Amino acid sequence: MGQKRVRIVLDTNVLVSALILRGPTNRLISLWREGRIILLLSKDVLLEYLRVLSYPKFAIPPNDIKGLIEEIVLPFSETVAVRDRTPVVPEDPADDKFLFLALDGRADFVISGDRHRLSLGEYREIKIIPVGRFLESPDFQ
Repeated sequence: MGQKRVRIVLDTNVLVSALILRGPTNRLISLWREGRIILLLSKDVLLEYLRVLSYPKFAIPPNDIKGLIEEIVLPFSETVAVRDRTPVVPEDPADDKFLFLALDGRADFVISGDRHRLSLGEYREIKIIPVGRFLESPDFQ
């Protein structure tokens, strides 16, 4: 029997780092391409990824953003229909879309660099951890 595939939700800053920066976060791409992790997506989270990738500071042409999403993200993702819920993060309600995706997508982890999410530690038994701690897991060495 095969190894369990870990179901994850990525905070926007983690996904952007994985896609456009060189560094340890790039390892996530290898893990989802190898089928060791499943990246969960919802419509709201995908729209957030697209919005941030199009920031002028990244200077990524629209066709390149489309290519990153269509070739690197979507083929290795599972799309989840997310139900509306009572807000969880009062300091930043925009954070809730990631937690709701994790819950409806039966995620094992939310991988984040966002202090509001990380301060929760977990959400309904879904661990919220920084990318470094996730990648240090013996499962991904």
